[in-house]
Amino acid sequence: MLILGIDTSGRQGSVALLQAQGELLLTLDLAQLSGGQYSELLVPTIARLLLGHGFERSSIGLIGVASGPGSFTGLRIAMATVKGLAEAFDTPVVAVSVLEAIALAAGKDGKVIAAMDAQRSEVFFGEYEVESATPVAARLNREAVCSFADFTSLPGAGGPATVFTPDASLAGRITEAGIDVEVLARPSAEAFARIAYRKFLAGVRADVATLDANYLRRSDAELFSKPKPGSAHPSP
Repeated sequence: MLILGIDTSGRQGSVALLQAQGELLLTLDLAQLSGGQYSELLVPTIARLLLGHGFERSSIGLIGVASGPGSFTGLRIAMATVKGLAEAFDTPVVAVSVLEAIALAAGKDGKVIAAMDAQRSEVFFGEYEVESATPVAARLNREAVCSFADFTSLPGAGGPATVFTPDASLAGRITEAGIDVEVLARPSAEAFARIAYRKFLAGVRADVATLDANYLRRSDAELFSKPKPGSAHPSP
């Protein structure tokens, strides 16, 4: 099976081509994409990788795509491209959360918290139970966006946990808050393709008709509204 991996969730993205033989995955190619140019580069890069290895678009047996959270524009471009490929060739798709990919990259079983800088003094976070020996290695407890102040109360809830993040500046702030943190490299399209294949073997696949990005963003109305006296603050 030929697997196409796509990641346009961050400032820099990538496209990967992998070949699966049973549970064994061989990376054939990995191409970097410049942020801000996804609309111009994504489709031509996919075509170039396929051509370079002698494949047609119809040869793709599975598409693994980073579904966010991340760049609104980048995610929209990826989703539109994936839907076009999947519908044209009836190709299965598995959407993978960036936070899940970070949690799995930690290489640690048990409770894992993945975090990303969401700007506006907020944090994207995902809380998982990771069991690497199971077919789907990460079980989601919750994913959300919250203020940094609220986030600092999370790792101690239900027992201590280390936070994993690809954002060095966020890691510094988390450390200052007295929480253990490790900085990991941001997952590439290759990582998303590998996770997608594992999920696919376990029977997971997206409904292409309803496929959408995972923005984890509260609306501006919620962010900037002022609660009336005695009312509760809007929840994430």
